[in-house]
Amino acid sequence: MRHRKARKRLGSSSSHRRATLRNMVTSLFKHGQLETTDARAKQLRPLAEKMITLAKRGDLHARRQALSFIREKPVTRRLFGEIKDRYLDRQGGYVRIVKKGVRKGDGAQVSIIQLLSPEGSGKKGRKKAKPSDAPAAKPAAEPAAPIPAAEPEDNA
Repeated sequence: MRHRKARKRLGSSSSHRRATLRNMVTSLFKHGQLETTDARAKQLRPLAEKMITLAKRGDLHARRQALSFIREKPVTRRLFGEIKDRYLDRQGGYVRIVKKGVRKGDGAQVSIIQLLSPEGSGKKGRKKAKPSDAPAAKPAAEPAAPIPAAEPEDNA
């Protein structure tokens, strides 16, 4: 029984699951997006957001904590350099999961997990257009004159 077990097992041992998630976090920050199963994406999101929060803190201890989890030093440098600057004014929600569909081989639900763009996105950030801001509607074009029917030809 798995009473009071907080995490999904993802079909592997704890060491293999941790290694998989570490590799996926590294790849996410390296490439900006990643295609994986829904279950893995949902497990990856809190880890990626924690790494971005560490980068926003920016001190030496936070950098060492991130280095202990992320596999590649250049990726950590990129996280603490350019990725951190995108999210300085944002308080959470740095990662988006988009459902893609079903994988053909085994029928698993597949998602794309991606870092949000710097200018913000989503339905909450969009401004709705006011009626006064909408461009004026163009008048409808005049209907075209009907085309005369062709006269039947006499084949004699």
